[in-house]
Amino acid sequence: MNRIRSASVRPLTAIATVASLALLAGCAGSVGGSDSDSDASAGEGFAYDAPQDEIDEALADLDPVTLKFQPSAMSEKSILAPNGLDVKKAIEERSGGKITVDIVWGQAIASYADVDDALADGRVDLAFTLPSYTPAEYPAFDALGTAMSTLPSSPVASDLAANAAGVQAAWETPEVLAEFEDKNLVPLIPMLAAGGYSTMCSKSMTSLDDWKGKQLRVGSAAAGKQVTDLGATPVSLSFPETYEALQRGTVDCDLGQLAPNVEAGTFEVAPNIGVASDAGIARSAGAITAGKKYSELPVAYQQIVFDSMSTTFSTMMEVVIGAKAMAVEQAKANDGSVEPFDDDVQKQMAKYARTLSDKTAKNAGVPDAPSTLKTAGADWQKSVTELGYEDKGDFADLDQWYPKDANYDELGTQLFEKAMAGHRPE
Repeated sequence: MNRIRSASVRPLTAIATVASLALLAGCAGSVGGSDSDSDASAGEGFAYDAPQDEIDEALADLDPVTLKFQPSAMSEKSILAPNGLDVKKAIEERSGGKITVDIVWGQAIASYADVDDALADGRVDLAFTLPSYTPAEYPAFDALGTAMSTLPSSPVASDLAANAAGVQAAWETPEVLAEFEDKNLVPLIPMLAAGGYSTMCSKSMTSLDDWKGKQLRVGSAAAGKQVTDLGATPVSLSFPETYEALQRGTVDCDLGQLAPNVEAGTFEVAPNIGVASDAGIARSAGAITAGKKYSELPVAYQQIVFDSMSTTFSTMMEVVIGAKAMAVEQAKANDGSVEPFDDDVQKQMAKYARTLSDKTAKNAGVPDAPSTLKTAGADWQKSVTELGYEDKGDFADLDQWYPKDANYDELGTQLFEKAMAGHRPE
């Protein structure tokens, strides 16, 4: 059986980047022991590649702090738990115990609808957020997320490239960064696209005729438009209600990432997976975001948190791609199928994705966003190949060929150095 990395945290990589996190992030709100009136530049920072003894020296005179971190996982037993546990380990080890990370599971402090306010007022210090849920408030961010649907899709290589491209394009789009700033938030990773989208249906749905008249649960307005263009009806439904809706036949399919459906047991009632290759579905992307009090931390503490974004990215990719292999396994175990969409579906999906992407970007005032993402995507596809990450088979056999010990730290390090290091606190 192919399994994603267990919830136990792995050792930190030897890279000076520190490392570890995953769908988390944050702010520095209820920071125990910090002086909110202190100069944010108080104390000295350290170089990105500094050895641990230099970091310890930079932190020697700083008071201990506690950061409340709200990751995406519902519990410590979730398959998404490494996204939180890795971050905690990375920050605490790199800080020599001076920073304690208090994980709050299941959005217990603030829902995705309220988390921006919670970060800004200090109830939460680090959090995984979902700007795509409020496109009117994050139009430039939404434009990039919509443009994700124009990139090639594959279970491993293309998904890695698309996610790296999303991070880079977001950092290179001032309007995206300004949307966080307008809410007194600080982006640490301004876009995490996570896993590509698939259909999970009670009956196989691969041809254009199969789509006609079907009802699909969707998670974004952009995805709803794509579903409508293919002749189906989008349904807005909270994720916890989806299993029962599929079981009762209220909806025919769920359209979304495979990881949460693995955890929810969706493949017991919807074991037929449909996947794209030429283009995909607009993603409900997230971000790793800090609140305004993050800037009140001493610069060395800011650097420790920011440097952990390298493995935040790599851990997230290990979790979501590993979950795809588990999804394939579960689908087969429930007598389901894993099939690519027919050519006519792929062509129509790709054509509409380009049209919707250009229109969304123009309306958001970022007409160049799709081309920025496309260029970054091509560059990262090359980098992914050079690093040796590849698809070694078809999606339908992913459970058989995906390596159990997959590790994307090298990609996370390269992404940090190329796209993120220039935004490191100083």
